[in-house]
This record gives sequence, C-alpha cells and structure tokens, in this order.
Amino acid sequence: MSIAFSVNNNASASNILANLNNVQNEMNNSYQQLSSGNRVNSAANDPAGYAISQQMQQEINGLNQATQNAQNGVSMIQTATGAMNQVESILQTMNTLATEAANGTQNTTDQTNLNKELTALTSQITSINNDTTFNNTSLFTGQTIALQVGAQASQTLGVSFKSLSLASLSISGLNIGSTTGAQAAMTSIQAAIKTLSGYQANAGAVQDRLNYTVSNLQNASENLQNAKATITNTNMAKEYTQFSQEQVLQQVGLSMLGHAQQQPSAILKLLQ
Repeated sequence: MSIAFSVNNNASASNILANLNNVQNEMNNSYQQLSSGNRVNSAANDPAGYAISQQMQQEINGLNQATQNAQNGVSMIQTATGAMNQVESILQTMNTLATEAANGTQNTTDQTNLNKELTALTSQITSINNDTTFNNTSLFTGQTIALQVGAQASQTLGVSFKSLSLASLSISGLNIGSTTGAQAAMTSIQAAIKTLSGYQANAGAVQDRLNYTVSNLQNASENLQNAKATITNTNMAKEYTQFSQEQVLQQVGLSMLGHAQQQPSAILKLLQ
C-alpha cells in the first residue's frame, strides 16, 4: 500500500468538501420540507408531482369558487322568494277585500273605500316587481341568470323569475266598487294566487338543487384536497429521520475535513 502526499492538490479534502456540499443541499431541502410542511415546494422537488398538484389546485380553486357562486345563487333566490311572499300576502288581503266588497250588505260608500285600499295594494305589488334587485340586477324580468356552479365552463345553472307585474298576474284594472266588479276581482285574484304559488314552488325547487350542489362541491373539493395532500405534503416522521441522519453526516464530514486539511502540515514536518 502506497501513501501519496501532495501540497498542490488535497484530494481527500476536496472529496470531503464535495460530500459536505451534497449533505448541506439535502439538509436545506429537509429544512424547507419540515418548515413548510410541503414535500413539493417547487417543480425542482418533483417535476411530475408538481405538475399534477397544480392541476389539482386549479380544480380545487374552481370548486371552491363555484361553491361560493352557488351560495350567492341561494341568496338571490331567497331575495326573490321573500318578495314573492310579500306579493302573496298582499294578494290574500286583496282577495279578502274583494270578498267583503262582493257582499250585498255593503253600500256604495263602503265599496268605494274598499276599492281605494285595493288600488293602493296593487301599487305596492308594482313597486315590489320593479324594485326588487340582487347586486343591482332586477330580478323579475324573466331574464335567465346563469350561475357558474362547477369548475368547468359547461357547468352552469340558469335561474329566472317571472314578472310580478299586474298584467302578468292578470290583475290589472281591478275595481271592487260594485258587487259585480268585486266578484270578478275575486276570480282574478284567486287565479293570481295560484299562479304565484307555482312561481314559488319553482324557485324553491331550484334553491333545493343549489343546496345539494353546494354540498356536492364542498365534498369534491375536500376529497381533491386530500388527494393533493398525498402528493405534496411532507411525511414529517420520515423527513425528520432523514434530517437527523444528514446532521450526523455533516458533523462527521466536518470532522474528517479537519483531519484532511492537516495533510499539508504533515508534509512540512517531513521536510524539516
């Protein structure tokens, strides 16, 4: 076995230093994974895993926003149904007034006063129809409002609310100032109540659908988040064990580097 000494090139020290650099890089990676809790912090950590995780994150973000969109849709429907409930209450009162005016015991003055009250109520229906908005959008126009309720562009749900105008409900021009007029008004108002009940049932069905959509979106987002975590999250026990091993290697390497750097001094002693 031969022993070679050189003052121009300390091969042992160079090799140990290279190993120390590798160990330090691994320790830096372990620091990042342990401190962030993520195994994949950039494409350099795992190119394929990073690409997959970003695609998953895109879908997760879309699902979460779609959930918010659907919840906003529920709020919009609640606003509309609240207005329809008010109109229904007014129609019930109008029907009561018409029924009262149709009774033969009412004189002309009584019927005139009842008709004034009914006219005021019809004006309130017009105000509700015209003034009910959600986020500055008029609701009772019959226009379809598209809700984005999925992470994909095609996953939309159209919602529309029919007009509550007097003409649409077939109750314009009512006059209960006479018995005959009051009887005709009863028929029209009762038909309007039936029509409005149908509107409310449709709105309720859409709201139920949106509620189920919200639950499904939340479940899908949670499952996808869990799947992404299996790719990106740090296995803390495994990584900390690896980190401890790297610390030992670093300490041993630094010690060996110190010994290797003493070789030139040994050569000088031979020359003395």
